[in-house]
Amino acid sequence: MTRSELIAGLAEDNPHLTVAEVERIVSALFDEMTAALARGERVELRGFGAFTVKSRQARAGRNPRTGETVQVAQKSVPFFKAGKELRERINKPAPAPAKGKKNGGAET
Repeated sequence: MTRSELIAGLAEDNPHLTVAEVERIVSALFDEMTAALARGERVELRGFGAFTVKSRQARAGRNPRTGETVQVAQKSVPFFKAGKELRERINKPAPAPAKGKKNGGAET
């Protein structure tokens, strides 16, 4: 799902809001989450998951094109850990297929 698909879906589910209003809400949410992560804070959405920032140490890397060794600087990277409810919903068993004819009605 892209950002524009998210905005379109939310606007469709909330007809009392215009697409422009939904876009401002989504932008404000993402901006605040980004700002909190930039400050080193944790962003937790109960039932969905938590975003944190992890630090990666400087290391020696390799340029895949030339094979040359290069130094990779220390950096901070965002990290997401899915919440229990999200993991359970994703891993929910699929409903059993209906009994009857298969392959568009062709007998097998």
